[in-house]
Amino acid sequence: MSAVSVDRPARDPILYLDGISVTFDGFKALNALSLLLEPGEMRAIIGPNGAGKTTMMDVITGKTRPQKGTARFKGNLDLTRHDEATIARAGIGRKFQKPTVFENHTVFDNLVLAIAGPRDVFSTLFRSIKPRQIERIDAVLETVRLTAARDRPAGDLSHGQKQWLEIGMLLVQEPELLLVDEPVAGMTDLETEATADLLREINKTRSVMVVEHDMTFVRALNVKVTVLHEGSVLAEGSLDQVQSNERVIEVYLGR
Repeated sequence: MSAVSVDRPARDPILYLDGISVTFDGFKALNALSLLLEPGEMRAIIGPNGAGKTTMMDVITGKTRPQKGTARFKGNLDLTRHDEATIARAGIGRKFQKPTVFENHTVFDNLVLAIAGPRDVFSTLFRSIKPRQIERIDAVLETVRLTAARDRPAGDLSHGQKQWLEIGMLLVQEPELLLVDEPVAGMTDLETEATADLLREINKTRSVMVVEHDMTFVRALNVKVTVLHEGSVLAEGSLDQVQSNERVIEVYLGR
């Protein structure tokens, strides 16, 4: 399949990937991948295992450097030239599939620890928390449906609630772009439905990219879908459009 180059629009997208290629020991994880994400947009990314979804997010967050291509955030930050910490401070937050919370600390303390600043646990916990930061934490608790669990140990939360807490730990850092990897894996139907509502609410104030395999969940998001295959974009459009695409059916949905 020939590579598709994305024309640079007059208005800077929040995320601009063009011709991104990554090769590991002869295997092309990304093959001239090109993708645009507009400010305020939520996009669902789907595709079979090995399609390049994780590698794409690794490039966006500075974990992996591509051999070729352009990757920019808000028009001026070259993502190929900065490390993960710098990119996170610039406004890109990433949530991995498996939640990693501090289970022996309360939900509130997890959010305190996540606020941008010194990363030493003790200096963060014992420093003076400003009223504005407490207000931000309380607002995030409400957003992620954990206000009632504010003082509970994170280890007592359900799997779904831990996922929400980790999303909250990113939100208190106030990212402009949130990358979310399979957020509903292992969730109950009710938690899955609530997570779709949560991400739609988050999308009101920031851009969101969601990697997911659950098509029911993707449909609930009701957003543009990008299908990756062999490191490139295979198709884009609504879920109905990509599900009716013969190539998508052949390489992904029909399996």
